[in-house]
Amino acid sequence: MISQLLDFIFHIDKHLQTFALEHGALIYGLLFAIIFCETGLVVMPFLPGDSLLFAVGALAAQGLMRIELVIPLLMCAAIIGDNLNYWIGRKAGGWIVNQRWFKRDYLAKTEAFFVKHGGKAIILARFVPIVRTFAPFTAGFGRMDYRRFLCYSLGGGLFWVLSFSIAGYFLGSIPIIKNNIKLVFLLIIIVSILPIVIEVIKHRAEARRGRQGGAD
Repeated sequence: MISQLLDFIFHIDKHLQTFALEHGALIYGLLFAIIFCETGLVVMPFLPGDSLLFAVGALAAQGLMRIELVIPLLMCAAIIGDNLNYWIGRKAGGWIVNQRWFKRDYLAKTEAFFVKHGGKAIILARFVPIVRTFAPFTAGFGRMDYRRFLCYSLGGGLFWVLSFSIAGYFLGSIPIIKNNIKLVFLLIIIVSILPIVIEVIKHRAEARRGRQGGAD
């Protein structure tokens, strides 16, 4: 399962290209479903986001899909998913966080992200895997004002989809990038999770200093 997921992520351009050639316009439905589930379902944080959007832009530049259609479609998927996740957190968050399968560590990291960035976390979280999925859920669970959440959700969804798709559209056809697309996807993933790694290191360092201070 894990190996298949990694294969899909690192070869997402090839998988999407094959699907588009074999199924035509159904590629739009597949892309909508992936982005919607990754942002809208708290059990789906492992689905690709940033790398998928970059790949979509690159494939659109090759004529496999229409950029003027796919960008608005995926913006809608990201915003609708975000809002569904908010209301799931608001209405059923208490029950969900008490389930065995729920990743409390992910929730704790997202809450720390909110403490640091405030409402802007809804926008910034779009660019951080896992946090992207848990941020709207946490906002709903914490009963953030919905109108405030909606403003951040709209801005974040539009900027996230547009930035990565356009980057893929203009950069994905450059030979050096096209020939090393797996390294590009890996770089995107590393840069995306870097804020989480930094926060974990800082948290552990603070906890270590706290224990040393207590020992003194």
